Amino acid sequence: MSTAKTHIIIAGGGTGGHIFPAVAIAQGLEKRLGSNLELLFVGAKGRMEMEKVPALGYKIEGLEVAGFQRSFSTKNLILPFKIIKSIFQAFRIIRNFKPKLAVGVGGYASGPMLFVAAICGVPIVIQEQNSYPGITNKILSRWAKRIFVAYDGLDVFFDKEKIQFFGNPIRKDIAGILPSKESASRFFKLNSNKKTILIIGGSLGARTLNQSVEPFLKQIEEQNYQLIWQTGKLYFDAIQNRVGDKTDNGIITTEFLMRMDMAYAAADIIISRAGALSISELCIIGKPVIFVPSPNVSEDHQTKNAMALVDKNAAILVKDGEAKEKLLPIAFDLLKNETSMVNLSAQISKLAKPTASEDIVNGIISLIK
Repeated sequence: MSTAKTHIIIAGGGTGGHIFPAVAIAQGLEKRLGSNLELLFVGAKGRMEMEKVPALGYKIEGLEVAGFQRSFSTKNLILPFKIIKSIFQAFRIIRNFKPKLAVGVGGYASGPMLFVAAICGVPIVIQEQNSYPGITNKILSRWAKRIFVAYDGLDVFFDKEKIQFFGNPIRKDIAGILPSKESASRFFKLNSNKKTILIIGGSLGARTLNQSVEPFLKQIEEQNYQLIWQTGKLYFDAIQNRVGDKTDNGIITTEFLMRMDMAYAAADIIISRAGALSISELCIIGKPVIFVPSPNVSEDHQTKNAMALVDKNAAILVKDGEAKEKLLPIAFDLLKNETSMVNLSAQISKLAKPTASEDIVNGIISLIK
């Protein structure tokens, strides 16, 4: 006699910062429930989850939903119609899939899908990655059975009784033991005795970070430092044309780092945007970090994410508008100050949540048994 499968919806996406936690949760549920689990992802049509999730072997359905454009746009005029259509689509998904529970990870699809699940009597949970929740999760929280958060202090936004402070799920290759600095330096053809700066601006790169680095390349060489520089796909060719190949001088330029574990291991300090997922990884890595929050995000949540660490003396923050003049000089000063580097490492390591994936999965399973 076959056992009925447990149907679970995971809704959301839009950026890697929403998609990766969703996939990590899915993998954790598969590990625990095995063949008794049937998963369905729900995303927004035209967004990256519609490509990334099926590539990992998961089923996904798309809703006709979009976000509000902060600058004036005619797209905002059709937004109410898209939301109404997406709600009807979500009803159809609930009727056909009959989920036991729905998980929201943020992103456009999360709102209508979890709202419909809640009014149909399906238990919902929220995984909030940021230190400052968006309006969708604030609204959905009133129906949520559990709210898994990555920062403390979110009881000012959510019901304290529903909050579980577990952190953000991170990549398996980061959660384990990193390679040694020596082996990572060999991987990049760098000198392990020299101090190395790692600059990561997200998978699409970050223009401000690139513009902040390029004028200081000569100083990096003169001060005997090394650089691993993820430029992002949009900027790589132009930078290569201007800068040329400087591998022999200890400057590695790449459009995307496939081996983040090696990059983290080779680095002495890290310069990064302040997305929630990046911060969770960097807490695990435990190396000195300079954050340059992106100004192009809703509710300035990257600044709020970074400040949650800065307030605990666990990171340095440089404003995007000041980065071109200040970022690299601050990095050089930090590399010369061993005491500051040790202190930053110690404080950021205290904030690590290495078992976040397992804890979230346990929290979900406790609601369906």
